[in-house]
Amino acid sequence: MAGGRLAGRIALVTGASRGIGRAVALRFAAEGAHLILLARTTGGLEETDDLVRAAAPDRRGATLVPLDLADAAAIEALAPAIAGRFGRLDVLVGNAAILGAATPTGHLDPAIWDRVMAVNVTANWRLVRALEPQLRAGPAGRAIFVTSGAARAVFPYFGAYAASKAALEMMVRVWAAETTKTTLRVNMVDPGVVATALRAQAFPGEDPRTLPAPETVAAAFVDLAAATESRHGETVLLDR
Repeated sequence: MAGGRLAGRIALVTGASRGIGRAVALRFAAEGAHLILLARTTGGLEETDDLVRAAAPDRRGATLVPLDLADAAAIEALAPAIAGRFGRLDVLVGNAAILGAATPTGHLDPAIWDRVMAVNVTANWRLVRALEPQLRAGPAGRAIFVTSGAARAVFPYFGAYAASKAALEMMVRVWAAETTKTTLRVNMVDPGVVATALRAQAFPGEDPRTLPAPETVAAAFVDLAAATESRHGETVLLDR
């Protein structure tokens, strides 16, 4: 569609090959955004792009970026690439995350701990560091990060994941406080229980058909990505 609430806006979505990232990408496309889709798997990104093209055949497809978020150099290279092609970035959605392993905290493999922190926390900090100039180059930059109730409640056996989300939340709040006097708006979404691959890994006994689909949370991201959005430093809790 030519119009829409995000018409003409450039939006980068991490973890866009499936789950919430894919649902947000499709909703953003329907609202007129041009998408920069980031994930580790090229095949998954191409599947998302096919869905974007099918939903909006009159518009060009997304810009696909196969990238491991633990690769610091690759994240650093994003900034000049986006600046050179688009001149700005209007929306950043930091969605990608990994669970690690459901195990007692003292039994966690150090490599798993390091990987969870690298993807869930450090990668988002690197995105902030690299892309803030592009987000502030336009008149209404928006940054949205996906958090979890595990950041605030105690979930035994999810120590690495919970610690990473708590760290992410504090980092985002601090960045929001630092950018209060700018036109940038920084917020978080806690989607609650959603049928995702991460949820299936954490709770393998659940029937995903009984859980809300990722598409049910996408509208909240559109609200926060809109140029008219005024909320800043908030966490949107999607309780259903």
